[in-house]
Amino acid sequence: MSSLQGYVDRRVLLVLQDGRAIVGVLAGFDQKSNVVVSDCKERVYSLDEGVEEIPLGLYLVKGDMIALIGEIDDAIDQAVDLSTIRAEPITPIRY
Repeated sequence: MSSLQGYVDRRVLLVLQDGRAIVGVLAGFDQKSNVVVSDCKERVYSLDEGVEEIPLGLYLVKGDMIALIGEIDDAIDQAVDLSTIRAEPITPIRY
């Protein structure tokens, strides 16, 4: 997974197969696409309330649980007021 090398030490969004959205700094990864994310938070979406951010700290995510990894633009992310966003939670992937 050499394509992850460009994301190291940058803020990323991980969308996991169970529907969780995790935001943090990609600290490292291995050949199985397992990733270590530091200073991370889980973003919990709701139709009734704004987006809640739950601090997780340092997090290890197994590669087979990751559905998507993308870099976050810090300026845009900080300009967004998450308390005003209403969205349905992402449903888990079913095989």
